[in-house]
Amino acid sequence: MRKFATVILLPTKFVTRTLSVRISLMIVSAIATLLTVALLIMFHFSRKVVKKEARQKAEQTLESTVRQVDNVLLSVEQSSGNIYWDLINHLNQPERMFTYSRKIVETNPYVAGCAIAYEPYYYKDHGQYFMAYVHHASADSLQMSDSPIIQAETFGNVPYTEQIWYTQPMETGHPCWLNPLKDNQTEGEAIITFCLPIYSAEGRPVGVFAVDVSLPLLSQIVLSAKPSPNSYATLLGSDGSYIVHPDSTKLFHRSIMDYKDDHELIEVGKAMIAGETGYKHFKVAGVDSYVFYKPFKRAEVPGRSLDDAGWSIGIVYPEADIFGEYNELLYIVIGIAIAGLLLLLVGCWAIAHHQLLPLRMLSKSAQRIAEGHYDEPIPDSQQEDEVGRLQDHFQQMQQALSAHVGELKRLTEDLRSRGEVLTEAYEQVRESDRVKTAFLHNMTNQMTVPVSAIETDVATLCAHCQEMDSQDANQVVAHIEEQGKVVTVLLNELLDASLKEVKE
Repeated sequence: MRKFATVILLPTKFVTRTLSVRISLMIVSAIATLLTVALLIMFHFSRKVVKKEARQKAEQTLESTVRQVDNVLLSVEQSSGNIYWDLINHLNQPERMFTYSRKIVETNPYVAGCAIAYEPYYYKDHGQYFMAYVHHASADSLQMSDSPIIQAETFGNVPYTEQIWYTQPMETGHPCWLNPLKDNQTEGEAIITFCLPIYSAEGRPVGVFAVDVSLPLLSQIVLSAKPSPNSYATLLGSDGSYIVHPDSTKLFHRSIMDYKDDHELIEVGKAMIAGETGYKHFKVAGVDSYVFYKPFKRAEVPGRSLDDAGWSIGIVYPEADIFGEYNELLYIVIGIAIAGLLLLLVGCWAIAHHQLLPLRMLSKSAQRIAEGHYDEPIPDSQQEDEVGRLQDHFQQMQQALSAHVGELKRLTEDLRSRGEVLTEAYEQVRESDRVKTAFLHNMTNQMTVPVSAIETDVATLCAHCQEMDSQDANQVVAHIEEQGKVVTVLLNELLDASLKEVKE
């Protein structure tokens, strides 16, 4: 832990003590902040523009796909209509029904099969049921032209009178497009069916003219129209069943609503079934995607039935396709920005390092001066900026300081010399005082004896003056005078020594 703290502290200390690094970091930090804000704003609006362009591209692709699919449906409707009107005129020729079925299968590349079926016992000579059914051997083949055409009198696993392609137009009396027929009705063939009710001369529906369109061929058209490499289109029926989808296995699921565990897909399905126009974000196999959808509207053509089929078309647009180049550009710009900031940091450091060389020189010189090297030379500045002026001023300061220090050294030397003289004089004074003190002490000691004698004689004389005779008194007085003379001599010597010292 202590080593880790030391590792962190070392660069921090380096940054703190290195002015060029701090200046470079401040410049780069300021530029990085401005650059980050600018990039965030730019990429925010760029993302909105990219998303808007993707939406426009998806809408254009949707519209183009609707037109292409509708052209296929229209071609089938027109081909069927052309034959239908001739068929109405030959209802009494049952064998000719096979000719009509074969003709539409052969002439229209999108038609996988054609069934002409009549109500039970319509042709009494042919028994209860009559259906002229002609189809390609494989409706799922993308090259149906290479598939042989087969003629049959049955379709599916149950009587055609119980199949929806027959019952619905017989009940409604209107032409219609049916969602993909599956289960026991089509034996797994991927087709959608256009149904026309056949009316008798009395105006009663007596049969159905049904044309099957190959979903693989239709899917090939739809799936080829996509705004990006990984996007794809899907076509839903009114009940949410898949009419077109790149995954053919989904064509045999009842509805998009069957995926109950996928709540996002359910929401998309509800919006499409409701005929809404818009887009939603959801995940497809764990991939973030957008789905753009709109209702399938057929073109208005004179004589065409415009009954709403309830279909809805959508384009699944992976987010990576929408923002892939945007994200790549983002990463490239971020990389360039980081590399640029690093280069800027190095460049700023190099420039600051070079510009601050005089400061480092001045710092070292100041350290040397602080250590007492007042004559540390400072070269002339080659710059005219603040650093250059600082160097010139520092040079002047150093020169002035050096001169003052020299002067101080001279004064110190003078003071030292004078101090030595004073010390010698002081020692002489002390010696003189000692001698004087000794002299005074000696003189004092010499005066002590006569003074004591005088004091004694005076005391004797005062105490016994009445008792003493003249001779004794004169003798004491004489002794006092003698000791007084001794004191006077000593005082004169002391006075002479004092006058001599004053004169000196």
